[in-house]
Amino acid sequence: MISRVGPLAAAIIFAASPAFAADNYQTDIGPTPKNGRQGANVQGRGTVLATLDRNIFTIQGKFAGLSSPATEARLHMGNVMGGTGPAIGALKTVQARNGEISGTFTLTPAQIAGLKVGKLYIMLDSQSAPKGNLWGWFQPAHVTVPEGVPQMGQWYIPNLLDGQDDGRAKNS
Repeated sequence: MISRVGPLAAAIIFAASPAFAADNYQTDIGPTPKNGRQGANVQGRGTVLATLDRNIFTIQGKFAGLSSPATEARLHMGNVMGGTGPAIGALKTVQARNGEISGTFTLTPAQIAGLKVGKLYIMLDSQSAPKGNLWGWFQPAHVTVPEGVPQMGQWYIPNLLDGQDDGRAKNS
């Protein structure tokens, strides 16, 4: 009788535990601002999708149109969305003008918090733009439309401050 209770209790606990769904993120990677030194060398575009499953962050993307072969790609964490910061780790990429980016990282609680407010970003270097050819900050997954297509109705603007106290008194 006791031997049957253990598996039955485990099955009940497993069935009653909440299912944890993975969070999906995305970014469109594009050229850094042209600064005169890199000029026409900073070309290309890409799309990167990512999934956060508990603390495992899995990245998969593609890029095309670089003016020279890619050299390396990294995941970074800035101090704000659009801000720069140190690399968290290297991504796999091909040394070509078109290719794929991928990687898997175990994020710390601080990095997960940073991801949720848009601080994590991708930087892809190339031979002609060795300090960043394509960049993009991760945002929650959302619907996008192709370039040149007008967006009707509601469209995506990230509200990364949901749930944060802005310091103003609230009316009750």
